[in-house]
Formats: sequence, structure tokens, C-alpha cells
Amino acid sequence: MPKKGIYKIVFIQMGEVYELYAESIYQSDMYGFIEIEGYMFDQGSQIVVDPSEDKLKSEFKGVNRSYIPINAILRIDEVDKKGSAKIKKNKGNNVMPLPTPILNKENPPTKD
Repeated sequence: MPKKGIYKIVFIQMGEVYELYAESIYQSDMYGFIEIEGYMFDQGSQIVVDPSEDKLKSEFKGVNRSYIPINAILRIDEVDKKGSAKIKKNKGNNVMPLPTPILNKENPPTKD
């Protein structure tokens, strides 16, 4: 059952660090994934437009639910109020996803 609140989700995708806000998150029925629903973006008019938030709005336009692999998630926080969604470059590779070798290509599994 999804827990209601405001959640800040930070995860890695394609070498960039995504920071999003959502209304509900929970463990997916698909093993190894977290489900995110109810994306929250600034709806009001702003004098200063953040291009990374606009990119996120267009990327997630029409998306009802996302399934993010657990190994891509860096942090999930429950917060009091929503901040601005953004995409940051992974500078200096300070953030590294956990290794997930499902199949070892050099030594494939054998049948006994």
C-alpha cells in the first residue's frame, strides 16, 4: 500500500543525477524495482525558468507511474514541502551505482 506524503527521490540515469518529488513511492511487485507515482512539478509561473526542471517535465509528461531499479536509487527522503526538481551532471564520478552482475559473461552458469 503506498504511503502518502511528499518524497524526494534521488537516482542515477544515463550518467546524470535526477532529483524528483512525488506523492507516493513503494516497493514494486516486480522484483528489484521501486514504484513512483504522482510526480510533483512547479505549476505556477516563474520569472526564472529552470531548464533542468523543464526537461524533467517534458520527459515525465503523461507518465502515471515509473519503475526505478533499486540499484539506481541513491536516496529517498520524506520532506515537509516540495522543492525544485532538477537534473545534475555526475561530476567527477563521485556517485557510483551498486554493481549488479546478474550474469557473468566470462563464466556463464552451467547446468549440473
